[in-house]
Amino acid sequence: MEKPICAVVGVGPGNGAALARRFAAGGYAVALMARGSTLSGTLAAELDDARAYECDVADATSVKDTFARVRAELGEVDVLVYNAGSGSWGSIEEITPEAFEAAWRVNALGSLLVARQVILAMKRAGAGSIIFIGATASLRGMPRTAAFAPAKAAQRILAESMARSLWPAGIHVALVVLDGVVDLPKTREMMPDKSEDFFIKPKDVAESAFWLSGQARSAWSFAIEARPFGETW
Repeated sequence: MEKPICAVVGVGPGNGAALARRFAAGGYAVALMARGSTLSGTLAAELDDARAYECDVADATSVKDTFARVRAELGEVDVLVYNAGSGSWGSIEEITPEAFEAAWRVNALGSLLVARQVILAMKRAGAGSIIFIGATASLRGMPRTAAFAPAKAAQRILAESMARSLWPAGIHVALVVLDGVVDLPKTREMMPDKSEDFFIKPKDVAESAFWLSGQARSAWSFAIEARPFGETW
């Protein structure tokens, strides 16, 4: 029996790599997508039935060509996990229009471009999952999130619109709203005084996404919030 296909878009050293590992362990062949192939290529070599693809989610041609390769080499995507994200920090007076647009292109436009590559096949199958990795910034506009928050909010609303139109077709669209600092070597270095419990663990984020992808249709979730138990919110 052929393995189902999971495409993880935005494979970095944290959540992206953990998502790829979890779906591979769960019996999926995995397409690993990132702007560069250094990390994703190494990770693909470690996993069974995994391939790395270079893809710029903000470029429609790049997205189209990459998914054409995935279909030719692996097959139609059964689960899409959109983990690509970008944004700079600053107030409305500090950010540049270019930074604002760049955040929107990766978080919102990229979500649309990538999702459109899998919807038709999922409709034909009457099944599929599209999971977006979001952020608590999508729910509130803090002073220094003038570029990042609007982009993540656009992604969240797009996901909700998709869920309302695609759930009846059997496609589970869901959003994981992350709140907290992801546990990475660079964040540990930046915050050496923080305890182990302060950070959100990529493997636990991946477990939540994997659980969402397997939910029974009679009780689908649209959005879940994931944060360390000690996070103040």
